[in-house]
Parts: sequence; structure tokens; C-alpha cells
Amino acid sequence: SGAPVGSLDMLLDVPMAITVSLGGTEIPIHRLLQLAPGSVIQLDRSIDEPADLYVRDIKFATGDIVVVDGRFAIKIKQIISGCKEIT
Repeated sequence: SGAPVGSLDMLLDVPMAITVSLGGTEIPIHRLLQLAPGSVIQLDRSIDEPADLYVRDIKFATGDIVVVDGRFAIKIKQIISGCKEIT
């Protein structure tokens, strides 16, 4: 008969967009306009540092970039719950 009225269970299957941040950089507009396919943008992180995972601009986890079946994926290393980190 479904979840009772007021139950949060109905939210468990709601899809949410996850953003993965590999790093960042600042680029002047004139350089941005020069970008083309094959351009390389240097980020502010080392290849060894984990990527950050966000839901609605809130960081909730960190993980390593891996390749699965020829596609990039994230292997989660830490889940962040409020100020508490779970490893």
C-alpha cells in the first residue's frame, strides 16, 4: 500500500546529481577563448590527491579516479557526515 504519509522512505529512490571535482584553476577570459579540442588545462592538485564529490555544492565524500570498463569512475575513500569523516 506504499509508505505512510510523512515517511522519508519515498525519498530514498529520488535521483540526485553528483559532481566530481578533480581540482580547479583560474583562467583569464582571453585564454579561455583560445581553448580548443586537445587543449590542456593544468589543475591545482596533484594526480595523487583524491577527487571531491558534491551533491548540491555540499562536499560529501572523497575518492580516487579509476577506470571501469573503459570509463572513468570514482572509488570512494571517505564519506563526510557533517564535520565527522568516516573512512
